[in-house]
Amino acid sequence: MRSEVQVVFGPGEEVHLAVDAAEVLSFDVARQWLDEQFVKHGCEPMRGSGKVLIADKILGVAAAVGPAALRDPAFGLDFARAASGALSKALVKVDVGRLSVSF
Repeated sequence: MRSEVQVVFGPGEEVHLAVDAAEVLSFDVARQWLDEQFVKHGCEPMRGSGKVLIADKILGVAAAVGPAALRDPAFGLDFARAASGALSKALVKVDVGRLSVSF
């Protein structure tokens, strides 16, 4: 079984990532990876309260690194493993332009 992560940056600009279900990170490890990337790439909280949801971290990291980084085989795989693991979903759609994550 495979997990898929689709990241949409705009019309005609999409990145499709796939990962074997056995490679998906556990929730804790996925959250830690997203936390590290969120800080590393200087992402800012999207909410006035300062609260950062897991979906916000996924969106923030995707927006910060852009499509080129997600197309990098190593980084793209890590992102897909973390997004799938953090949300516990086999299919994740990240729409950067609309600031939405659906599954």
